[in-house]
Formats: sequence, C-alpha cells, structure tokens
Amino acid sequence: MDKILFSFGHGYSAQALARLLLPRGWRIIGTTRTAEKAESLRETGIEPVIFPGDGGVPPGLEQATHLLISAGPTADGDPVLNALGDTIARIAPRLDWAGYLSTTGVYGDHDGGWVDETTPLAPSTRRGRWRMQAEADWQAVPGLPLHIFRLAGIYGPGRGPFAKVRAGTARRIIKKGQVFSRIHVDDIAQIVAASIDRPDPGAIYNCCDDDPAPPQEVIAHAAELLGLPVPPAVLYDEAEMTPMARSFYAESKRVRNHRIKQALGIRLLYPDYRSGLRALLEQDPPTE
Repeated sequence: MDKILFSFGHGYSAQALARLLLPRGWRIIGTTRTAEKAESLRETGIEPVIFPGDGGVPPGLEQATHLLISAGPTADGDPVLNALGDTIARIAPRLDWAGYLSTTGVYGDHDGGWVDETTPLAPSTRRGRWRMQAEADWQAVPGLPLHIFRLAGIYGPGRGPFAKVRAGTARRIIKKGQVFSRIHVDDIAQIVAASIDRPDPGAIYNCCDDDPAPPQEVIAHAAELLGLPVPPAVLYDEAEMTPMARSFYAESKRVRNHRIKQALGIRLLYPDYRSGLRALLEQDPPTE
C-alpha cells in the first residue's frame, strides 16, 4: 500500500522530515500559502497545495495514510480544524498515523527546573496558551491516531547564530538563571520518522537535545568557532528587543528527552549545541 503523507503547513521541520521519507518512496503533499512557495516545494519533490484555498477539501487529503500538522494556531484556534474539522473527523479512523508539532512553551516557566511529558501544562505566554488549546482540540478528534511532538528551540541550516555573529549584530543577552533547550531540525526529522515507524497513538514526545544552556553561551561558542570576537554582553533589562524576542525570555526551563530514547530508540545526531553548530559550520564554511 502506498504511503501518503499530507502535511499542513509544510515548513522548515516538515521539509526535513520529507528529506528522509521521499527516498523511501513516500508520496508527500504539502500545503503552503502562496504560489511562489508552492513552486519551491515542487522543486523538492513535494506535491504543493495552496491552503487556505477556495474552502473546499484540499486535493489528496482524503487519500492520505498519514497526517502531519505544523500550521500554528492563532487566537481564533487551530486553522486546520477550523477549516476542515468535519473532514478530519471523517478520515481520522482510517489514518495510520497523525502527528502534531507543538512546542515546549506549553509547560510555561519553571525557573530553570526540569520538565518532562508528565509535567502539568501552564503556559505563561499567549502563543503557549494557543498551543495548549490546539493540542487539546486535536486530542479531541475521535479515532485520530495522534502523536504530539513538543519542540524546543529549533536550529539548523539557515537558522543559527552564525549570520548575526559574522555581521557583527549578535548580542549576548544576559538574564540571570535563563536557560533554554534546543533541537537540531535533523533530529526533529528522525524523531518524527521513528514515530511513524512505531505508531503509539496518544503518545507525547519532547524533542530536545541533552544540553539545555544559557543563550549567551551559544552565541559565544559560535563566535569562537568563527574565530571572531565574542559579541558584547547586554543585560536583559537594558536590551532593545522585539516583543516576540522578549517573550522567549519569559520562560526558563530544562526539558527532558528520555522518552524519545526509550520509546523510539533515538540516538541524537546532535546531542548538544556544540556538535550542532560545528556541523552547521562544516556545511556552510566561511568564505575568504
């Protein structure tokens, strides 16, 4: 039987997953918002669909064997369920697997303490509350073989600190006790692929590496790898930041990843930011 993944919001993480599945013979249908982005998806072997579209059922959805949701919620709720809730409910029982990419922001602030998948959800940001509600809404779809992936801060090719360090615009924002967990996009891909191979409906997985760290350490290490001066330190209370950037500093926690290792047999490609940054630099070395 053909394996068909329908991917809502086929962005950075979903594209990394596709790079693993396409060589295995999968058919992947991915939604995007614009014709320009649709063409770029087509060039990578994805069958693009514009969503939201004309309000009808997107072509290929009812033939899907697997469903991935990366599209983020808003104050109005989950955009996929809002537009296609009845269709999702109808096809849910015949799907082999469904995955929802959420965020570790649903755990809220723990003053640098550890959280795992059993920690009560207590998001302190607006986006975290939207995610918590979206998780619950997807969990409420009858018969849906749902798996939830709570992603830590994502980095990878094209998403890392090197560009800002090279440009001289990077800063080390210092907030006492602040610590973040991170995950390389290729590790997200292998975690989701392992779940597809080992379905366990109802499962929730934290996706993060082994080494939560203060953000200023990551910036400093990136500069050292480039052989450039360590960017200046700026106190959080004195830093000019966008509301979005400042919201990330509203929460501090360390995220445990035991479940992906024990239940899915994951061996992280990049168990800490040092190995991840080193690999990124090798893939995109500085030009003279």
